[in-house]
This record gives sequence, C-alpha cells and structure tokens, in this order.
Amino acid sequence: MKFKQHLLIVLAASVSVFGTYSCQQAGKNSTGSEFIPDMAHSTAYEANVLTKYSLNSWDEESVLSRRDLSQPQLPVAGTIPRGFAGSASYNGVYASAEDAVASTMNRMKHSGGIAYTPNGHVPYTYPDTEAGRTLATQQIRYNPFPISADGIARGKELYNIYCGICHGEKADGGGYLVRDNGGKYPAQPANLLDSQFVYSPNGRYFHAIMFGRNAMGGYADKLSFEERWQVIHYIRSLQATAKKVKYSEAANELNAEFGLPMAKVPAPPAADEPAPAENSTGETGHTTTGEQH
Repeated sequence: MKFKQHLLIVLAASVSVFGTYSCQQAGKNSTGSEFIPDMAHSTAYEANVLTKYSLNSWDEESVLSRRDLSQPQLPVAGTIPRGFAGSASYNGVYASAEDAVASTMNRMKHSGGIAYTPNGHVPYTYPDTEAGRTLATQQIRYNPFPISADGIARGKELYNIYCGICHGEKADGGGYLVRDNGGKYPAQPANLLDSQFVYSPNGRYFHAIMFGRNAMGGYADKLSFEERWQVIHYIRSLQATAKKVKYSEAANELNAEFGLPMAKVPAPPAADEPAPAENSTGETGHTTTGEQH
C-alpha cells in the first residue's frame, strides 16, 4: 500500500516538474518552451537572410535549398494577371484611331460585369524576332488611349526616368548617360526626332519598349500597358514640338494615326450596349491594310 502511495507521489512530482519545464512562459530574453512550435509560429523566411529559422524543423526534409526557395517563383498554373483578363489578346489591329480608343473604352466598361482599367498585363502576340518586329510595326498603328494632358504629363515623367537618360529629354539622342560618359557608351541611342522615327508607326515604338532594340533593353516589366502608350504619346508630343505643330488633347497635327485628341473621343458606350464581338484571332472584327508608312 505504501509502495503505491510512494509511486503516486513520485509520478505526481514528475508530472509537475515536466509540466513546469515544458510550458515555460516567454520572458525578456527567452522565447519560452512550446508544444509543437511549428503550429504556433510562422515559418516564413526573413528578408535577405538565408539562415535557418530556429523553430522550423522542415529544412532537412526539403529537396530545394533555402536559396532556391527564396528566389522569385512563377505564378501558380492557371493564374490570370490583372489587365485584359477575360478578354481576347490585344494585338493592336484596328481600322482607325477612333476605333482603337472606342474599343479600349468598351473593354473597360464590359469585363464580365466588373469594370476595370486595362493598365496592367495585356497579352502581346508578337514575338521577339525581326519578323515579329516588322509585323508589329505594320499592324500596331493606333494608340488605344486618347491624347490627354494628364496622359502626356505621366508619359513625360516615365520617359525622363526610363528613356530620356539615353534618348535625351528632347528625344534627340543626347541623354546624360551618353553626354556625360566620356564617349564610352556602347551605342548611340536613336534620335527620335529624325524623320525615319517621326513617320514610323506606333508599333515600332511599342515593340521596342516590349523587347528592346540593339543595346537597349526591354521595359515590359517596368511599364504597364497604359504607361507604354502614354510614353509613346509623349514622344509624339516632342516630335510635334520639333515640327512646330500641335499634339495635344485639343488637336493632333502631326499624324492622325498617332493619336486621337481627347476632344474628338466618341461618346462612351451606353450601359446596355453589348461588348464588342471578337473573332478567333482576338480582333474586334476590324482589319488593316498592313502597309508600312
């Protein structure tokens, strides 16, 4: 009988001691002791640190290194990026500047019942090849966003950040990276005021922004869909200034193909107007001659 009593006393003392040391409270210099800490604490990685997280017991079982797991990853399969999601691919083939702007406005109004601004990711169907560049130059003619004071202002800011450093604030090819680099720049940036660029279709610019050209790198990951087009509007405004003609939300005297002034934008579609019908190629039923001016 005494043996059982002593055994119960020892067992109770053992449980008390075990409980005391296994459930220590966190203190100023101690994290305490916890049962199954992986369930209580996040195992998220610390930024810029590749060392193991002290409470993460999974590292030894991983088939990838912590460095591999810390690198940017591709989106989950089937992920639809914000932008023209739910619409057919944009490929810039329209019959007129008015039609291009009207189509963009219609896309913004009809998007599966949810209004959105197509300024993020938009599928681009032209490949990064010389043939793709030529086709884009021929087919992408009309800017899908109207010429506006706000758009040109935003285009100017972005141009000076990403383009002006090489092409120059006046688009004359004399950016400060070239001007102040002691002649060591790898290639002379294009003078966008030269006639061959002034009269080139918008597709030549858009494709170059997407993929780059010669020593110039691509900016598809730096500029959104709308931002690329606003930069092109601003380049056209610089060309118009050099030609002493107007390129603004009131008038476009440079080339009617390059942009539709806000003053001439057609009325927005009615609320009950259906979305534009699209054919199998993602176009809105319009064609172009494909001539290159």
